[in-house]
Amino acid sequence: MTMTDNDVQKQIKHMMAFIEQEANEKAEEIDAKAEEEFNIEKGRLVQQQRLKIMEFYERKEKQVELQKKIQSSNMLNQARLKTLKFRDDHVDTVLEEAKGRLTTIIQDREKYSAILQSLLTQGLCQLLETKATVRCRQADHQLVESIMPAAIAEYKTMVGKDCVLKIDTNNWLRQDTIGGLEVLNEKGKIKIDNTLEARLNMISQQILPDIRSTLFGANPNRKFID
Repeated sequence: MTMTDNDVQKQIKHMMAFIEQEANEKAEEIDAKAEEEFNIEKGRLVQQQRLKIMEFYERKEKQVELQKKIQSSNMLNQARLKTLKFRDDHVDTVLEEAKGRLTTIIQDREKYSAILQSLLTQGLCQLLETKATVRCRQADHQLVESIMPAAIAEYKTMVGKDCVLKIDTNNWLRQDTIGGLEVLNEKGKIKIDNTLEARLNMISQQILPDIRSTLFGANPNRKFID
C-alpha cells in the first residue's frame, strides 16, 4: 500500500509529538531531580550553618559563664580582703588601746619600779653575762639606778652569777618610747629589748589568734589549734 504525502506528514507529526513528550518528561525528571538535590544541599547547608551558629552561641555562653565565675570570684576575694583589712585594723586599734594604757602604768612609780626590776632581771638571765649595760629613757635614769641592786641580787640567786651593771648615759632610749629598758652585753653586740612596746608586741603576737577569736569568733577554716 502506497503512503500518501498526507500520511507521511501525519506519521512525522506523530513521531515529533512522541519525541517532544519524551523530551518534556525527561526535562521534568531532570528538573525534579535537580530540585531534590537542591533541597538536599540546601538542607545540608542550613543544618551546617545551624550547627555553626549553635556552636558559636555555646562558646559565647561558656565565655559569659566563665566571666561570671571570674567576676564572682574577684568580688568574693575583694570582700574577703576588705573583711581581713577591717579585722586587722580593729586588732590594731585594740593593740593601740593596750599601748595607750601602758602610759598609765609608768605613772604609778611603785608598780613601774617593780616592772623595771623584773624586766632587768629577765634581760640578765637571757644574757648570762658578768658585765652588762642598761639603756633606758633619760626620765627613768634614777628609777633604773634604784632597782639595779635588787635585780642583780635576784639574778645572782637564780643563776649563781654576779654581774656588774652600768647605765649607758650616752645612748638614751627614744623620747617616744613608753618605758622599759634594753640590756646589752659588754661589747654591745647582743641586745635584749625589754621595752614595754617590745614586750607588748611579743605578747600580742603570741595571743593574736585568741584576740581574733574573741573579737570575731573561731575561724572555720583553721584545722589545727596549738
